[in-house]
Amino acid sequence: MSESRTRYDVVIAGGGHNGLTAAAYLARAGLSVAVLERLDHAGGAAVSAPAFPGLPTRLSRYSYLVSLLPEAIIADLGLDLRLASRSVASYTPVLRGGAAKGLLVERPEGPATRASFADLTGGDAEYDAWRRFYSQVSELAGIIAPTLTQPLPSASALREQADPALWRELVERPLGEAIESRFRDETVRGVVATDALIGTFARMHDPSLVQNRCFLYHLIGNGTGEWRVPVGGMGAVTDALAARAVTAGAELVTSAEVTAIRGGPGDAEADVVAGGRTRTVRARLVLANLAPWALSGLLGEERAAKPVGAQLKVNLLLSRLPRLASGADPRVAFAGTLHLGEDYPDLERAYAEAAAGQVPSRMPGEVYCHSLTDPSILGQVPDGTQTLTYFGLHLPATLFDDPATRAQRKELAVRRAIASLDEHLLDPVESVLARDADGRPCIEAKIPQDIEADLAMPGGHIFHGDLSWPWLADGAAADAPAARWGVSTARDGILLCGSGAQRGGAVSGLGGHNAAQAVLELI
Repeated sequence: MSESRTRYDVVIAGGGHNGLTAAAYLARAGLSVAVLERLDHAGGAAVSAPAFPGLPTRLSRYSYLVSLLPEAIIADLGLDLRLASRSVASYTPVLRGGAAKGLLVERPEGPATRASFADLTGGDAEYDAWRRFYSQVSELAGIIAPTLTQPLPSASALREQADPALWRELVERPLGEAIESRFRDETVRGVVATDALIGTFARMHDPSLVQNRCFLYHLIGNGTGEWRVPVGGMGAVTDALAARAVTAGAELVTSAEVTAIRGGPGDAEADVVAGGRTRTVRARLVLANLAPWALSGLLGEERAAKPVGAQLKVNLLLSRLPRLASGADPRVAFAGTLHLGEDYPDLERAYAEAAAGQVPSRMPGEVYCHSLTDPSILGQVPDGTQTLTYFGLHLPATLFDDPATRAQRKELAVRRAIASLDEHLLDPVESVLARDADGRPCIEAKIPQDIEADLAMPGGHIFHGDLSWPWLADGAAADAPAARWGVSTARDGILLCGSGAQRGGAVSGLGGHNAAQAVLELI
C-alpha cells in the first residue's frame, strides 16, 4: 500500500485464507483491492511453520485438514494446490474385557472394514447400520454441497429434495436421538458423534442443535465430506491464494492492523496502524475477514457475549511411530483420524466434567499424522520421523480463564491427552518424542487463550462463533446481495468475509468467495 494511495474499491480487513479468496476474485474482476493483515504474514490459521528449534519440519500448527474448500473455487482461481486423500478414514483403539482391539474404517471401505466392525461388535448389524446412515448422509451432502457457492437456498427448497426422516434427524431434532436409535455399540456411536463436537462444546442432546450444525459442516464438503491433507501443509493453501490475489492485482499489506471501521455503502473507511503510523484508507466497501465479535468492536458497537472456543491442540514430532497394543500396523492406524477416549458415554462424561469446571478426567480427542500422507513437510530429518497432531474435545476456554491456574490446568490437560494415547500403546509417547536442537522434547500445546493470543480469534473459537445452518430460514428476507450470499452485517457497505459468515467455518474459502459475489452484485 503506497503512502500516496488512500482509496480503493474494496478494503479487506484480515489476511486469512478467506480474505485472500475474496481478494483474488475481486482483483481478477478488475477492482482495486487492499488486504490489510495485522501479523507479519498472511494466512491466519491456515499456515505452516517450523515449530521446534533447529528442525526443518513444517507443521500445520492451527488448522489441520481441508474438507469444505470447493473444487469449484480451486478451479475458478487456478490455484496451484494439491489436496491428498488419506488412505484410512479412521482407526479407534479400544480396550474391551482386558483385550486391546480396534475399529478400522478404510477409505474406500472394503472387507477389512466390515471384518473390523464384526470383530468389535460381534456381528454385521452395526456395520450395516453404519452403511445405511452414511449413504443417506451422502445423498444429503450431494444436495447441499453445490449450493455453498450459490446464493443461499431456502430451508424448504432443500427439505423438499431430502429424505424427510433424515432431515428430521439432522436438522430438526438433537443428533443424539438419531445416533442412539441407529447404533447400539458405544464405540461406533462415539465415532459418529465426534464430527458434531470438533470445536463445539455441546451435549449430543443440546436443544440449540449447535452439534447438528457442526456435524453437517463436517460431512458436506464437495458432497463427500472427505477431509484431505494439503501437500506442503496448510500454508500451501494460503500461498496459493496469496499468489493468485497478488498476480490479479490485489495489494497485500502485512504488519498493518485495522483499528476502526466506519461508514456505509460507497464511502466506508478503515483506520490502519502500520510502521508506527495511523492512516485512514477509504473504500466503496469494506470486507471484514474477522470474527463478528471483533468487527463489532472495530465499529464501536456494543458487543454480545464473547465466543468461547473449546479445544486443545497439541503438535508433536516423533522419532518414529509408536507400536499399538492391538497389534495394528502404526502406518495404518495413524494414517487417518485416530479416535481416543471417544466412546459415546466418554463424550457425555467429559462434557459434564468440563461444564462443572473440571478438566475431563478421561480426555476425548483425535490424532492425525499428516506426514504419512505428505512426507514433504518433514524436510531433512532422520528416517522414521513423523509428525503427530492432537485435537482435544470438550475443553472450553472457561476452564483456563483464571490466569493464576491457567498454566497448571493446561499442563494437566496435555498430560491427560497424552495418557489417552499411551493407554493404547506399547511405546509411551515420551519414549518416541524427537528432541529439538536444544535437547527439549518436540511438543507444543495451545489452549483457546493461546489461539486468541496468536491469531486474535475471540475466545480462541476456531469457527469465530457458533456455526449457522447453510441456508435461509423460510420467510427470511434475501432482497439484498449481502443477505442472499450470507455475508451481511448491520452496516450497509460492510460485509463479513470470514468464518463468521453464514457459510463460514473451517478452511473453505466460502466466506471469501461469497462476499466477493455479493460485492460484484453491488458494484
